[in-house]
Amino acid sequence: MATKDDGSVVVELATSHPGFADAVYRQRRNAIAALALGHTPGDPIPTAEYTDEEHQVWALVTKELAVKHRKYAVREFLDATGRLGLPKDRIPQLQEVGDLLEPLTGFRYLPAAGLVPLREFYGVLADGLFHSTQYIRHHSVPLYTPEPDVVHEVIGHANTLASPRFAALYRAAGRAARQVETNEALEFVSKVFWFTLEFGVMREDGEPRAYGAGILSSYGEIEEFRGMDIRPLDLAAMGTTHYDITKYQEVLFEAASFDHLEDTVGAFWDTCDDDTVARLLAASPV
Repeated sequence: MATKDDGSVVVELATSHPGFADAVYRQRRNAIAALALGHTPGDPIPTAEYTDEEHQVWALVTKELAVKHRKYAVREFLDATGRLGLPKDRIPQLQEVGDLLEPLTGFRYLPAAGLVPLREFYGVLADGLFHSTQYIRHHSVPLYTPEPDVVHEVIGHANTLASPRFAALYRAAGRAARQVETNEALEFVSKVFWFTLEFGVMREDGEPRAYGAGILSSYGEIEEFRGMDIRPLDLAAMGTTHYDITKYQEVLFEAASFDHLEDTVGAFWDTCDDDTVARLLAASPV
């Protein structure tokens, strides 16, 4: 992302991005990013004026993912989705998402123009705030996005954040990010988040079910995750395993139950500091 001399914002897209050659889409991306950059914390989130085409993408993805969720998602996510009640036929504004979430778990959204630095992104979770992009994927491939868009941020994360138990884990991750001082420890905390709240799997009714927002917001990956290398929950392994954000995750970690997730990962985030992470790094075979 770059800002020109005249103050306008330009979102840089890879040549492989579905919208790279679409001038209209690129202008939309630039305008939506500028909304986030111009936002002052504490003020209402600026409204993104979505097009009919963009609303149609949301409606299609919402419909298709709902079918996958009934088959593959953990009950806690399904129950939270029902409580939150996101619109199915249009993209909700982030202000609206926060208004729906806050009475349930206290969480609200902050607009992000793009990737947010790790310490800032994770730190504000402790305050019940979640950074989110506002743009939606290109209409030519509605069931795919090479980067986190509003589908991932809202269908994946907001529905999860509507669960008090999951929301407590997000807050714990935020507190952990603020407790650690070194970048190495912060990266460890973020990797544990990645392999749980982004790409976590949980044993339920005798089979692996997804609770990670990254799986739950991906039409393709949710069909493939059961065929991946699913390993038992392991803090040292999760905190040191390399991952590629551009591909389906080949290694996943499974909690035996929600209690297991809270007792292992939640307890780690609640108590971790740089020394704790150093001990786990020393114990890791990686």
